[in-house]
Amino acid sequence: MAQRTATPRSAADPRQRARNLTLPILLTGSLAAGMHIAAPSQASASPQGAPRSSAPAPAPLPQSKAPVAVQAPPAQYTVASGDTVSSIAATFGVATASLLALNGLGWSSLIFPGQVLKLTGATATPAAAETPTPAPAPAPAPVSSYTVVAGDTVSGIASDHGISVAAILTANGLGSASIIYAGQDLAIPAAGTTPAPVAVSPPAPTPKPSPQASIDTVTPLSAEMAANARIIIGTARSLGVSDEGIVVALAAAAQESSLRNVQFGDRDSLGLFQQRPSQGWGTPEQLLDPVRATAAFFGGSANPNPGLTAGLLDIPGWTSMSVTDAAQAVQKSAHPDAYGKWETSARAWLSQLG
Repeated sequence: MAQRTATPRSAADPRQRARNLTLPILLTGSLAAGMHIAAPSQASASPQGAPRSSAPAPAPLPQSKAPVAVQAPPAQYTVASGDTVSSIAATFGVATASLLALNGLGWSSLIFPGQVLKLTGATATPAAAETPTPAPAPAPAPVSSYTVVAGDTVSGIASDHGISVAAILTANGLGSASIIYAGQDLAIPAAGTTPAPVAVSPPAPTPKPSPQASIDTVTPLSAEMAANARIIIGTARSLGVSDEGIVVALAAAAQESSLRNVQFGDRDSLGLFQQRPSQGWGTPEQLLDPVRATAAFFGGSANPNPGLTAGLLDIPGWTSMSVTDAAQAVQKSAHPDAYGKWETSARAWLSQLG
């Protein structure tokens, strides 16, 4: 029997080719079944070198501001160098108008170092309500500044700068009857521009203060104040005025000008006693002469304005009046009760200088 020799199947045999293809497929399936392949979303760590992601921390809640405590003002305050009525009012949280009324002062009154001001009774300044931010205002007309020197007039300054008198008056909130004085700074608008008028708000109405008793503290005299007090005392002595009349005059001058021979005041008021040219007290030059101004305050037989003004000696019964009433009879002030607070100081000054 002839022995058959096994003939290898050809690679072209279809069945063999099918088995050859099946083997890697089965192997691949087995390997895949034995391995756990994590999905990207299930990875427990970031690739090496990449930062871990974390949720942002919540923003802290805004904290409300604690209310600011306002300290109650003391009973009185002694004026220091550089003080103004408005700065004192702001420091102690009171209304400027109330502080003026409490101390018998006007909006043009002067204060000086060493003067004692009452604070108790002044009303607190109301807190400003929150308002929307206003739209920006148009840019103002360009202005420069000019310091008044002796002999200047508004018309002369206007002519020198090539602008109208009305432009200077408007830019500085002045009227046709206003007086300028040496050392005063004026705003000078550029030629050809029309400056916006300066808003001058009238003072808020305040209740009439009750009659004030004399402040017991004696206000110290500066060199200027002492020189003017000596003029008042010396003029009074030459006219034969009594000590009581001198006290009235010193109190009046202290209230009106702080015993300074000032070249300005309310409307056209000038000098120690703030006398007004428009009311017949004399020319501006005469009112700035402290001897003549004192003689006019006393009046009587030596009155330099006979028939025009009435001085202290012309007031019937002035010797039986209080210092406040006697001074008010001459001055006719809008603050009739303001003079009495200077009585203690006036008597001390007379004793010191008289």
